[in-house]
Amino acid sequence: MSNMKLWQEVCVTDPEAVKKITGKPYQGNSPKPYWLIQRATEVFGPCGIGWGVEVKSEGFHRMTETDVMHTAVVVVWYMLDGKRGSIEQMGQTKACYAKGSGGMMLDEDAGKKSVTDGMVKCLSMIGFAGDIFSGQWDDSKYVEWAAQETEKRVNPPIDYLSAIQNAETIELLKAHFGAAWKMVGKEAQPALKAAYDNRTKELINAEELKILDSSLDFKACLRSLKKDAEYDIYK
Repeated sequence: MSNMKLWQEVCVTDPEAVKKITGKPYQGNSPKPYWLIQRATEVFGPCGIGWGVEVKSEGFHRMTETDVMHTAVVVVWYMLDGKRGSIEQMGQTKACYAKGSGGMMLDEDAGKKSVTDGMVKCLSMIGFAGDIFSGQWDDSKYVEWAAQETEKRVNPPIDYLSAIQNAETIELLKAHFGAAWKMVGKEAQPALKAAYDNRTKELINAEELKILDSSLDFKACLRSLKKDAEYDIYK
């Protein structure tokens, strides 16, 4: 496996899943945390099985007479190619602070926000939303390109599906499916697999009729045909 394979698969962010940073002394963009959770699930599997988030430690820290910071050390673990990986990062949130207009602000969700912050930082270290954290999101042309790539990942080009649905032989079907599988994202792969399975059944049924009309051994031919139709989607 290429060192950059995972990174390249997850680094492009859907423009619809990007929000402006507010309430900070700096400007910028940030990926929506729940979208990252969805992407991690698409890549690794269900949370808690293929990947997960663990809080290693957390606590409140008084910074000044009025300001209190909450911090959390977060570990994101994931399964990839049968191996378990993990990333550790720290998230932080102001839990209590003096407002510029006077009075105090208390954030009752500080703990949750710190864990989310740590999770986002961990996922960024293996490529998730890498285009944002590397500064590419400041280029409007890049954002347009990211939108196009997201559309291709979510909705496979019609030509791919059409080629699979109209393949005349199992050999052609496997060739079209293999090429399409490598080009689209994980969101589009179920549609390709369904089209492949459906066309496989159609071709096998058509061949069954031919076999029945011939003097060949029906069971032996059918076993050979089904074996030829098998496709390892992970190779």
